[in-house]
Amino acid sequence: VQLQASGGGLVQAGGSLRLSCAASGQTGRNYRAWFRQAPGKEREFVAAIKWGGGYTYYADSLKGRFAVSRDMAKDTLYLQMDNLKPEDTAAYYCALSLSAITSNLRNAVAYHYWGQGTQVTVSS
Repeated sequence: VQLQASGGGLVQAGGSLRLSCAASGQTGRNYRAWFRQAPGKEREFVAAIKWGGGYTYYADSLKGRFAVSRDMAKDTLYLQMDNLKPEDTAAYYCALSLSAITSNLRNAVAYHYWGQGTQVTVSS
């Protein structure tokens, strides 16, 4: 399995970006997620989606500004980010889990495959 993230960039506060994560290989139908990591901070959960049923899960602090979605035909995960703030600046990583369940899907250790990360920088 390979994951290729794209769509990051430099945006002003209040702007929007859409990240994409294209998958290849035998990906299965478990959970896929977005995490982010700012310099000097731990990697944190952003959002996840159950690939088969489309159920979505969000970090409480990001609900309402970020939206995760999928295109099953393209085997691609998306993250729409609106009303971006400087504190959203981070490297964003997509991830795929073969065995996550709802109780651990917010934990990075539940994910088996990771994309290379795409940088999002929000200027004030």
